[in-house]
Amino acid sequence: MELLKERIRLEGKVLSDKVLKVDSFLNHQIDPVLMLAIGEEFKKRFSDCKITKVLTVEASGIAAALMTGLTLQVPVVFAKKKTPSTIPDNALVGSIQSYTRQEPVEIVVQDEYLQPDDHVLIIDDFLATGEASQGLLSIMEQSGANLVGVGIVIEKLFQEGGHTLRKQNIRVESLVQIKSLKNGQVIFA
Repeated sequence: MELLKERIRLEGKVLSDKVLKVDSFLNHQIDPVLMLAIGEEFKKRFSDCKITKVLTVEASGIAAALMTGLTLQVPVVFAKKKTPSTIPDNALVGSIQSYTRQEPVEIVVQDEYLQPDDHVLIIDDFLATGEASQGLLSIMEQSGANLVGVGIVIEKLFQEGGHTLRKQNIRVESLVQIKSLKNGQVIFA
């Protein structure tokens, strides 16, 4: 997706050989026009699938997931990182190792929002180690819902997440793939 690559070139900040900061348009300050284009691109890429729900994890994946849900005209469900008192005991629970927080995080979805007859598209902002996707897959398995694929805004090919998902025969569609972040430069695939 050339529009996204251009924004990364102009505003992305390489903080290390593993960290790309895109806070100015993707996950702190959000550009809604870009997010709508991202949602439309995911709709196009998954047009061959019957999708009834979009699933993400809070908070950075919500904008892309919401715009994808809007273009598909389906509900968006997001896994919460803290279990509120309003969620019953029979919630769907996954565990992820947060890369940015460097700690384990429990994620939770109320069971009534993912049902066995749902066809779910997972959307997230980054794919690096694949921890968030694996946690969401655990929640999907508990629900009995059908996974149609995983849509990623930015995939870091130099980390194992995408390889792990593809090895599980999961369809992964990444809008931008990055080969490396060496010497302060973003090298696209």
